[in-house]
Amino acid sequence: MAPRVLVSDALSEAAVQIFKDRGIDVDFQPKLGKDKEKLLEIIGQYDGLAIRSATKATEKLIEAATNLKVIGRAGIGVDNVDIPAASRRGIIVMNTPFGNSITTAEHAVSLMLAVARQIPAADTSTQAGKWEKSKFMGVEITGKTLGVIGAGNIGSIVCDRAIGLKMNVIAYDPFLSQERAEKIGVTKVELDELLAKADFITLHVPMTDKTRGILNAEALAKTKKGVRIINCARGGLVDEAALAEAIKSGQVAGAGFDVFETEPATESPLFGLPNVVCTPHLGASTTEAQENVALQVADQMSDYLLKGAVTNAINMPSISADEAPRLKPVIKLAEVLGEFAGQVTENAIKEVEVLYDGNFAQMNTTALTSALLAGLLRPLVADVNMVSAPIMLKDKGIILQETKRDKSGVYDGYIKLTITTEKQTRSVAGTVFSDGKPRFIQIKGINMDADVGRHMVYISNTDVPGMIGFMGTTLGQAGVNIANFQLGRDNEGGDAIALLYVDEQPSDAVLDKLLANEAIKQAKPLEFSVE
Repeated sequence: MAPRVLVSDALSEAAVQIFKDRGIDVDFQPKLGKDKEKLLEIIGQYDGLAIRSATKATEKLIEAATNLKVIGRAGIGVDNVDIPAASRRGIIVMNTPFGNSITTAEHAVSLMLAVARQIPAADTSTQAGKWEKSKFMGVEITGKTLGVIGAGNIGSIVCDRAIGLKMNVIAYDPFLSQERAEKIGVTKVELDELLAKADFITLHVPMTDKTRGILNAEALAKTKKGVRIINCARGGLVDEAALAEAIKSGQVAGAGFDVFETEPATESPLFGLPNVVCTPHLGASTTEAQENVALQVADQMSDYLLKGAVTNAINMPSISADEAPRLKPVIKLAEVLGEFAGQVTENAIKEVEVLYDGNFAQMNTTALTSALLAGLLRPLVADVNMVSAPIMLKDKGIILQETKRDKSGVYDGYIKLTITTEKQTRSVAGTVFSDGKPRFIQIKGINMDADVGRHMVYISNTDVPGMIGFMGTTLGQAGVNIANFQLGRDNEGGDAIALLYVDEQPSDAVLDKLLANEAIKQAKPLEFSVE
């Protein structure tokens, strides 16, 4: 059956056609996003939800989306999606962070020019029949210093445009390396230096606890007198009330704002102030940008639903369409190792250590670890998946360590999972051969070569004579057929393990009979989702 996608906001017809051309069953209802009750009623029917800003993917909606696998936001902002709720339910949330980058950058430059020359106020005056030429004295931007707070994708485009306008560009960004700064032609500075030197300041950072109010009253007091401030990023980065006071006092000469602390912004301390230019969140509002992000989100969602490729996900490591087929068997191996450890571990887990050796160390280990953790937690939480597993592990206070190393043995690559509980430390390792199927190569430090079966029984015992016969007799008398088995031991008379491949799982009563043998330490039925 083809995946079903609901488009509940106004995406372009070309984007809807992409879904259809890719074999997706798409339901295009562009006005549905505003009808919360109707959306809540039908959301459980869909595998994907494509939205803009009108649809609010709240926790309540996500709880009702019992089949939903992916939410695609056409645009960069995901403020209208409850990311933690989606992650807990294992729903991937994608956005399109680059589709409107040029448009937003151009809008920031446009606002800067508009503020520099007081264009909106001059236009209003002129069209009112006045000719107040001397009233609207502006400033040139050539030779002025532009301070860019946030030199990421959009910020770096603004830097490029500003350099083309012959401005001196300085940038504050904790993640900006000196090499990157030199490459884009800007001078890297600390925030206080930027505030003191910039004639214009433009913000291009996401809203986080660290960036909220980054230009508050204290910061504004440190600015160069007569500075002009542009914000096309997120409302709340600038304290609007503090900025209004700074404009009134003359500390700030003007401002251009496209985003506000409360939106829709029907009122703001900035409204009505001289040389303040305001627009209604138009940063991404060009024909090209709206088309680009719609087409991108349709392609991204289709790639995920059809191929397992993950692009521009907020809560999941990316997996490219080219990478997905190669990664798929290794993801299954990681999941199987996690499932094994989760089923045989009987005490509370304190620490999880994952070792990637050889070829596997060169792969997308973030995705592999997510799959492994999903398998590990599945015996405890049935609906856990790659998205929700890392969050659940963190919520449980379990320590996670990941190590990579070059090839160290006979295998081109393998994964080793070590679990530490309150009572013991146990490990399991596996690899993938040319047939693409996962195999166990070591359990409890005991080397072996074992396929993964759908139904298995894991037995840990002391190496004493007669154990194979005892296991076979006990299961046979209970009507449990053993299709195959693999054995291993560390040394004569030491620890031994057995993997029994059975047609169906033995009952608890049969397991109790096995455990009645003093040599058997553990007898666990195992189930794996393998073909």
